[in-house]
Amino acid sequence: MTTAQELDERYGRTRRRRTPWIIGGAVALLLVGAFGWMTVAQSMSSVDADDLGFTLVDEHSVDVSFQVTGVQGKAVVCALEALDEEFGVVGWKIVEIEAGDSHSQARSVTIPTVAEATTGLVNACWVA
Repeated sequence: MTTAQELDERYGRTRRRRTPWIIGGAVALLLVGAFGWMTVAQSMSSVDADDLGFTLVDEHSVDVSFQVTGVQGKAVVCALEALDEEFGVVGWKIVEIEAGDSHSQARSVTIPTVAEATTGLVNACWVA
């Protein structure tokens, strides 16, 4: 005579193990949450700089106008460059922009150069 357990095993009606699936689902949910938080935290501290223009003052300086959009209430540091016609760096300057009340700030900075520049631009900006 066969027992009920033997019949269940024969026809695939065994008890399924749910614990590994529950643990796997919880770990996957934690990983997705952690990745989401890291993405949000990184975008909250990002800074965007837009070149507005440049003016060649003389052969030893260039005036660069730019706008920085970043974290409100935190200081931002920008690296500015002056380039010659072959895109070689002929001058650079590090500018610290103090924390302000607005989300974006416009600035105009003069960069001293060692040779005549043909352009001036913002290389990079970051939160100080």
